Amino acid sequence: MDNVLSLLGLARKAGRLAIGEEPVGAAARARDARLILLARDASDNSARRAARFAEAGDCLLARIPADKVALGAAVGRASCAMLAVTDVGFADAIGKRLAALDAARYGALSERLRLKADRAAARRRAQQRRDKRAGQSKPRKT
Repeated sequence: MDNVLSLLGLARKAGRLAIGEEPVGAAARARDARLILLARDASDNSARRAARFAEAGDCLLARIPADKVALGAAVGRASCAMLAVTDVGFADAIGKRLAALDAARYGALSERLRLKADRAAARRRAQQRRDKRAGQSKPRKT
């Protein structure tokens, strides 16, 4: 679990996390959230809200085995019940580490995140090719 929490700390430093209920809801509504993580001891009300956020933002939801205090400590807060990862690469890496902890519980989640990361990488490569072609074109002489 320490691998996942340390990766969350890196994502926070990179600015790729929305921490807390309101920022998670805003990120989900803006369709920026890729993965919503919920602490194991989060209340039922928080779990329902996180599920609605995930549905509205078309992202994945996972309840992780860390409690609110451990999750909060990883992201520089006293406690944290939910957070959203807004970068597909970080979300994929977190999914892989969760699947390594418990393949039966997080294996399907990890696979879906890997597919999303692969699609995002393909779109990025296609955009780079288009940008490169646009930069190489010569202006017409009239």
